[in-house]
Amino acid sequence: MSSHPDLPPAPATDAASRRLSRRVLLAAGIGGLLAATLLGLLIAVRQGVVGVDELWETGMVELRGPVGDAIAFTMDRLGGGIFGVFVVPVVGAIVLLLCRRPWGAAYFIVASAASAGAVQVLKQLFGRARPEDMLVTSDFGSFPSGHVANAATIAVVLGVIVPKVWVWAAGAAYTVLMALSRTYLGAHWLTDTIGGALVGAGVALVLWAVFALPLERERLRWPRSAVPAEG
Repeated sequence: MSSHPDLPPAPATDAASRRLSRRVLLAAGIGGLLAATLLGLLIAVRQGVVGVDELWETGMVELRGPVGDAIAFTMDRLGGGIFGVFVVPVVGAIVLLLCRRPWGAAYFIVASAASAGAVQVLKQLFGRARPEDMLVTSDFGSFPSGHVANAATIAVVLGVIVPKVWVWAAGAAYTVLMALSRTYLGAHWLTDTIGGALVGAGVALVLWAVFALPLERERLRWPRSAVPAEG
């Protein structure tokens, strides 16, 4: 006897759908990390010289001015160093804990740490030289961009925790602005920022698959638990 089309799906169907969704997220995240690694290998084979990078750098240098400098230097401080790598994730986790989202806080911290770690592994692996016309002092290794990886990780994490279109749009805009600021400052080549976005999003997607079930339960429970009980 066939089930009625208007009936809700059986629990087994729900479980299978969740497993499929987690596999898709895992595959997408691993794909992003592999794409970043392959891009790094391509750059290494080309001995760090990619035509589009040189053209992009020339265009960015020509755009430099007081307004652009102010924006780019602000993004530099916001997305890197102690503030970007430590303060932002810790403050974000504290806010989530205060909002009774402990799994969201754990996801934020683990994704931020894993993204930073993956960036450092690839920097050491490829050791790409940075552009010569830099306006900031940067650490070793141009590929991939740690600032952009951090921005992409935060964008995905916040989009997962607060699944609203405007949150995803704001995260994407923040990541793009960070990428533009890194090439504007001459701290990275264009392909470095693409690699950074792939790493940051890839790590966040892989960990989304890992944290998917508790994050979803927490999200469904949150509107009720976040409202103080009347006494």
